[in-house]
Amino acid sequence: QVQVVESGGGLVQTGGSLRLSCAASGVSFSRYTMGWFRQAPGKEREFVAAIRWSNEATAYGYYADSVLDRFIVSGDNGKHTVDLQMNSLKPEDTAVYYCAISARSDGAEHNIPRTYDYWGQGTQVTVGS
Repeated sequence: QVQVVESGGGLVQTGGSLRLSCAASGVSFSRYTMGWFRQAPGKEREFVAAIRWSNEATAYGYYADSVLDRFIVSGDNGKHTVDLQMNSLKPEDTAVYYCAISARSDGAEHNIPRTYDYWGQGTQVTVGS
């Protein structure tokens, strides 16, 4: 049984930084994509960032325009873990952040929730103004 667990959320002031971590266990597929999404109250879940590996050494990162140059996604292919370093945080970054894993590794539709097979419970990120 696949389990996805996020950690690292919290309260931070505008301009501050937070690092989210995610670990997936029970994963049987060797090539995959791990993604981060977020959902603010009253809004749809939106893509934040994703990472996939074409082989053990080469990783590809993807970002939403709203977080480009502020967030950095990284991970460990062998351990099925992914981190999201969030810098220069803004109040509009406030949301519940979800980590997810997909058995797809082709990079296509990495920004669409239905691409992902397993999801974590989410972790709250609040950015104070």
